[in-house]
Amino acid sequence: MPPERGGARQGLHARLLAQLGPAITAGEYPTGSVLRADELAERYEVSRTVVREAVRVLESMRLVESRRRVGATVRPIEEWNVYDPQVITWRLAGSDRARQLRSLTVLRSAVEPVAARLAAELATAEQCAELTEHALGMVATSRGQQLDAYLVHDVAFHRVILRASGNEMFAQLGDVVAAVLTGRTQHQVMFVDPDPAAVTLHVQVAEAVRARDAARAEELTREIAVGALAELDILTPEE
Repeated sequence: MPPERGGARQGLHARLLAQLGPAITAGEYPTGSVLRADELAERYEVSRTVVREAVRVLESMRLVESRRRVGATVRPIEEWNVYDPQVITWRLAGSDRARQLRSLTVLRSAVEPVAARLAAELATAEQCAELTEHALGMVATSRGQQLDAYLVHDVAFHRVILRASGNEMFAQLGDVVAAVLTGRTQHQVMFVDPDPAAVTLHVQVAEAVRARDAARAEELTREIAVGALAELDILTPEE
């Protein structure tokens, strides 16, 4: 096979990742499976160079571990970088979607209320304005099955809360929350229109942050998290 050049190789690299990543996270390559470059190159009809590039990305996500003269070995899920937005996206696309959504929603319920409390104490005037803008945007797009438009404001709202907390660790979870909210929408783990009570709560959180009412901001955000878990119980009940 002739060597790929420039954009063509990048396209093949992305295509291979889009096939290998979900296959690993879905368990098609169980823990301990060895991915050999020559076998992958033949199976996916790409060069060994493209395979090596894709494996390096998988290594950076801790999905595999490469050893000379052995190949890339699939690591146990406990060792994966489960906070990587791409890993989250792949897991949400697979059969483990319900468990992944529940796990991430529990994480949000632990972090976001505290972040909202801090935001009420520390948010700048600009951040308060952003929260209000996106809360009102959620209201405006919450009817008529405008889930894609609603998602834009929903993601932005939660990013601002995490960033306005002043805690850089919380702020780094913005991409995680974005991946969760996007996955729920893309895989239709949402009602056709968002819950009106949840939309109202977002508006009230924005008001509480602007009013510097830290206790209320935390309480309201916790209500949002509880509602999200209850929604999952309806849409993806545990077996």
